[in-house]
Amino acid sequence: MTTWTASADRDGCEWGNKFRVKRAFVFPGQGSQMVGMGSALAAAFAPARRLFEEVDEALSQNLSRLMFEGPESDLTLTENAQPALMAASLAVIRVLETEGGFTLARDVAFVAGHSLGEYSALAAARAVTVGDAARLLKVRGQAMQRAVPVGEGAMAALLGLDVERANALAAEAAHDEINPDEVCTVANDNAPGQVVVSGHRGAVDRAIRIARTRGTRAITLPVSAPFHSPLMVPAAEVMQQALGQVALCPPVVPLVANVSATATRDPSRIKCGLVEQVTAMVRWRESILFLKAAGVEEVFEIGAGRVLAGLVKRVDPNISARSIGMPADVEAVMKGF
Repeated sequence: MTTWTASADRDGCEWGNKFRVKRAFVFPGQGSQMVGMGSALAAAFAPARRLFEEVDEALSQNLSRLMFEGPESDLTLTENAQPALMAASLAVIRVLETEGGFTLARDVAFVAGHSLGEYSALAAARAVTVGDAARLLKVRGQAMQRAVPVGEGAMAALLGLDVERANALAAEAAHDEINPDEVCTVANDNAPGQVVVSGHRGAVDRAIRIARTRGTRAITLPVSAPFHSPLMVPAAEVMQQALGQVALCPPVVPLVANVSATATRDPSRIKCGLVEQVTAMVRWRESILFLKAAGVEEVFEIGAGRVLAGLVKRVDPNISARSIGMPADVEAVMKGF
């Protein structure tokens, strides 16, 4: 195990010297949702069932039934997918805590989440209550969906480009004499060779054409809004107001934030980052590099899907990465803590 000496973050938030770093928990973002997620966990563990009931009550919505049974068209709506993914992640945490003797502050060095996954990470780290996190994500999903009329925005994955070349390509795509005010910007720097652009549909379509003419694979993503772009400013304003009404405590372990790719436990910085990340790039590749530099050797993806574990391995194949979402995953991990 390596040792990382940390004095303080830029706002003076100290979390100890010679902190022995080994394990990080990361939490998935939108796109990892699937009908049936969480159902096996609820069937196997009473604490998971209670967690889903807690989220249902907070939202005055039978979200768990939608998660377990669908329909998929409703689950994939942004306002449902975001709190649903958080619920699936927090159900895993609840089982680890109540059935496995797991304690986040003792057993994990850092938490991080991809986009909405930051809310899951903060709830897991007791910076915000599960109910408040669910309500914030409901508001966030609604605000992001309403920020741009359906059909006017788009996102696309550029495969094989690094973030610098993707930034240049996005800027080229946004420069159009007929539509000079269109936006195209890098939204996610996920891993080497996997960058996502976001903006007006016309500009994103131009980015796809430019990429393909240069031999780069480009794929339109099945999303209904241009997330993590300047077009999300109205949603960021909504989230600033919503977060201002919620108490946020220092997380029990540092959060590696999307917007900075550095760790903090300072609530004011975290709130600012949650507002900023609505329009800013998700710096996931850099976040994993930060964890690596801090001595993290194991990364566990908590909740639905296996997307983040795959990205971690692409950033650094020497980091052990695994997903914990099904009962068998949970039982195997509990034996190791």
